[in-house]
Amino acid sequence: MRRSTLAALCLTVVTAAVSLTACGPGSPGNASGPGDKPKAPFADLSGPQIANKAMKATRGASSLTIKGNAADGDGGQITLDVALDKKGECTGSMGMKGQGRVDLIKTGPTVYLKSDEAFLRAQSKGESKADTDAVVKMLAGRWMKSKADSPDAKDMADFCDLDSMLAEFKSNDTLARKGRATTVDGTPAFTVTETDGKDEYTLYVATEGKPYVLKLVTKSAKEPASLTFSDYDKPVEAAPPADKDIVDLDKMGG
Repeated sequence: MRRSTLAALCLTVVTAAVSLTACGPGSPGNASGPGDKPKAPFADLSGPQIANKAMKATRGASSLTIKGNAADGDGGQITLDVALDKKGECTGSMGMKGQGRVDLIKTGPTVYLKSDEAFLRAQSKGESKADTDAVVKMLAGRWMKSKADSPDAKDMADFCDLDSMLAEFKSNDTLARKGRATTVDGTPAFTVTETDGKDEYTLYVATEGKPYVLKLVTKSAKEPASLTFSDYDKPVEAAPPADKDIVDLDKMGG
């Protein structure tokens, strides 16, 4: 069975890398005819056309913030609250259920990561207690500095590149159905929905201003997700941490 194109929009987050794909134009069905009453949002567009319009607008954004949760591909969930832009600037946090949290900043050619104790211990499985305790004592709550092109930081740096993250927001065939008018955090929106077997994928598109993607909800037993997209075109304030709080991984040999 062809995988739903809205399903493909779901974020797959693995070790801080995100891959997004999206939907495109289809047949012009479902468009409303002319009338004397004020038209509903996107009245003259089909579900696929609305989805394509949203993808095009979102690709053109200079920055945005992603918040929510998504399946990590291994049966767990990752939470996100990250602002990023097309200059590669990035700031926010990621968490894994039961495995702690990582704060991140990328500015210029440098990546800064700050892990809590739970995350460091989860990543140290298989190591001796003494080695794990030593890592926690040295790094927990401190910013780890690394060059963005280093092996330890490359995945994070790639995630922070908005152009790269939105590269797959492109035209494709879709069976998206028109939904209803609603709001996302007070912003007027309209939904389009696709199903793939028992899974359902709903895209929320702004109806005022540019038709940006505002939210994606995935109802799925295996890969549930709920993600919001906000703060479009707002500057990303990615300032380096204070020197006293930094551990330079490159100088330590990574």
